[in-house]
Amino acid sequence: MNSPSQPSATDFVTRLARLGWRAEEITESFARSSGPGGQHVNKVSTAVTLRHGPSGVAVTVQDSRSQAMNRQLARERLLAALEEVRREEKAAQQAAREKIRRQNRPRPRGVKRRILESKKKRGAVKKLRGRVE
Repeated sequence: MNSPSQPSATDFVTRLARLGWRAEEITESFARSSGPGGQHVNKVSTAVTLRHGPSGVAVTVQDSRSQAMNRQLARERLLAALEEVRREEKAAQQAAREKIRRQNRPRPRGVKRRILESKKKRGAVKKLRGRVE
């Protein structure tokens, strides 16, 4: 039985599904870690790399001597990265909607008045150009 601090693989799949992704889209690879850990790290492939194909997000974890622990940490970090990608997509869509809304809104009276005054001044300057006295 899993403790609350360590989510299971089904939690990972559930969170992925909530984001609209599938577990089959993730490729998992293992490599030898570097750093402290002695002979164990040199003999066992404990570094875990998870790559999400459609979004191109990749996460490599080699924090622990344990492959299982690194795999769990990689899943957590990958989910966090995918959630961040989703948040950025939603924010971009919201910004695009707001931009269109602002563009379609009529100009305020004051802005319109200032633009017309500016045009009148510019027209007056241009009228004076052709006169020779």
